[in-house]
Amino acid sequence: MIMDRIALALAIIGGLNWGSIGIFGFDIVAFLFGGSASAMSRVVYTIVGLSAIWCISLLFRERDPVEERS
Repeated sequence: MIMDRIALALAIIGGLNWGSIGIFGFDIVAFLFGGSASAMSRVVYTIVGLSAIWCISLLFRERDPVEERS
């Protein structure tokens, strides 16, 4: 499902941003969009957070046997 892939990609981006904050003290999203309090940064943080919530459903979904072969 395309929504699963988009959500996973956004969750990975969020994870990389948090890793950057933890290791280097550098917030990539805030840098790109004018600070962590800017409206655009907040939109990005919200979309990434929603995608992470969507990815939780991936843990509990039954897999289709046809999908497992691909």
